[in-house]
Amino acid sequence: MTATAAPYVLGVDTDATTLREADHLLQALAAGLALPEGVFGCTHLVRDGRPRIALSLAAEAEPVLCTARDRLTARGYEVRDGAWDERGRAVLFPGASALTGTLTLADLLARSAIDRVTVLGTPDEPAPDTRLVTRDHVRPHWQDGRLVLAAMPAVGGTLVPFEDPDPTPCCADH
Repeated sequence: MTATAAPYVLGVDTDATTLREADHLLQALAAGLALPEGVFGCTHLVRDGRPRIALSLAAEAEPVLCTARDRLTARGYEVRDGAWDERGRAVLFPGASALTGTLTLADLLARSAIDRVTVLGTPDEPAPDTRLVTRDHVRPHWQDGRLVLAAMPAVGGTLVPFEDPDPTPCCADH
């Protein structure tokens, strides 16, 4: 199942302006709505005159999202049918909570909804026994209906997810 091709998908407009803020909001909403493990929750960059980060929730069961729609609307969120785009950045996905510490790519793929891992700067798929240091922050993106994690080489022949959990703000040294 993909978040964009799931039978039931909701878009949630927000005022979030950073990925960190959107991640926390998405996780708080999922916890507050008691969403089950199988729900996909994604962030989407919106550039329509009011730049922000919107959210999407996708599930195979309509009742899960009907209840969520009602509760989100009651909280003042603008909710619409469908995701903002087909290239969402997944924060919530099946198996996400099991992706902590260091694990092999074979384990990552077996434990989660992630379909594929790519390594920046290389055309080849990494070996299944390659170790990934998750930094407890794994954010794959939807690409052509598949959940793909971009990784980059790290110390000792390991990989790390491309997205840094604690990025240095722009102009931090000025």
